[in-house]
Amino acid sequence: MGRVKLHDKEFETFIPYEEIHASVKKMAAKISSDLKDEDVLFICILNGSFMFTAELFKEVELEQAEVTFMRLSSYDGTDTTGHVKKLIGLNEPIKGRVLVVLEDIIDTGNTIVEVMQMLKAHNPKDVKIATLLMKPEKFQNKMPVDYVGMEIGNDFIVGFGLDYDQKGRNLKDIYKIVE
Repeated sequence: MGRVKLHDKEFETFIPYEEIHASVKKMAAKISSDLKDEDVLFICILNGSFMFTAELFKEVELEQAEVTFMRLSSYDGTDTTGHVKKLIGLNEPIKGRVLVVLEDIIDTGNTIVEVMQMLKAHNPKDVKIATLLMKPEKFQNKMPVDYVGMEIGNDFIVGFGLDYDQKGRNLKDIYKIVE
């Protein structure tokens, strides 16, 4: 297993790129099947979801699909702050459209709840949630998550868009912290 050091912490390979890609491809096929006749707007939650979004968008087979970006923040170091800050909003019209919110990881679910409240205020036809990774043990909400790439434990992870104080997003594989 490969190791990397980011700031003051060491991480080891946890999920190789090949597994990530296979999971994303499977999710894209399901989304394509489920939403084949819809006007779909994918909403990438920045910064962490940019690699997941790019990978998924290449695999989705929807003629009417569009992608846009929304930036939120709720982390400080390795811990969630519990407060979501909206940094960049949407410019595209969403009323009457099917939205697919793309998250890198869902743990407590607090961020996605805030996003859903923001989006539903604009009267979309439907809002779906797709996440590359989910931590079911930490999930504190009853909101359904429509598409889950992989479930993981409570390890702190980096790579494939996920970061530790802005470092590690560029790593092709996903790494977990070495305790």
